[in-house]
Amino acid sequence: QLQASGGGLVQAGGSLRLSCAASGRTFSRYQMGWFRQAPGQEREFVAIISTSGGRYNYADSAKGRFTISRDNAKNTMSLQMNSLKPEDTAVYYCAAGLSYGTQMALYGYWGRGTLVTVSS
Repeated sequence: QLQASGGGLVQAGGSLRLSCAASGRTFSRYQMGWFRQAPGQEREFVAIISTSGGRYNYADSAKGRFTISRDNAKNTMSLQMNSLKPEDTAVYYCAAGLSYGTQMALYGYWGRGTLVTVSS
C-alpha cells in the first residue's frame, strides 16, 4: 500500500514536501512516480524515479522546481516542490510499478493522493 502525505495550502512561491510511505518488503524493486490531477483535468505525470534512485525524469512543468527522491531503507519517496505556482494546484498521487516510464498504465499501485493548493 502507498500513502501520500504532505499536501496543504501554500502561497505562490512557497514550498512543500510530499512524502509517500510504502508498506511491504519489496519497495526497492519498484519504479516510483508522482502524478497529479487538477480539478477538471486528466491525471498527468510529474516525476518518476528508478528503483535505485539513480535515474529520474520530470515533466517540463516540474523541471527546475521539483526534486524527487527515495529512501529504500525507509520505504519512502519524496517530492520537494519549490517555487510553487497556482497551476500546481492538484491532488498529487504516488504510484509504484515494475517498469520505468512516464505512462500511468505502467504503475499498478496507487496511493490515495494528497491535495496541494497554491494560492496566488
